[in-house]
Amino acid sequence: MYETILFPTDGNEHTDKAKEHALDIADTRDATLHVFSVVDDRAFLMLDDGQVDEVRSELEENALDTIAETVEEAEQAGVEAESDVDVGNPANCIVDYAATNDIDLVVMGTSGGDYEENVVGSVSKRVVDTSPVPVLTVGPDA
Repeated sequence: MYETILFPTDGNEHTDKAKEHALDIADTRDATLHVFSVVDDRAFLMLDDGQVDEVRSELEENALDTIAETVEEAEQAGVEAESDVDVGNPANCIVDYAATNDIDLVVMGTSGGDYEENVVGSVSKRVVDTSPVPVLTVGPDA
């Protein structure tokens, strides 16, 4: 049932528990784990044009470092892993990635806040609302 699992991460500590779940499910199901990070380009709106390339490059490097650590952990656990970085709105990029890469399950962290009380709305809430596949959300205290 779950042959391809997507683990989107931004490297924050609230994703650590979700990573444990993603690795466990991938290992148990002999599934491929797709480790994915999105550079949120909405942050670029407040930058001068001359700063965008430098900031984008730095954020992409951080995203690559983040996913490299998780890919290494997966490989040490005997889990096949693939990785990718995208630039854009995180929720949209995650849903698009799931749809175009035949993902069977998305496993992602939440910051632990109440979805209904978030002023802007969380990435995980938006993914749950729009994902073409099941989404397992894992809070930091799970």
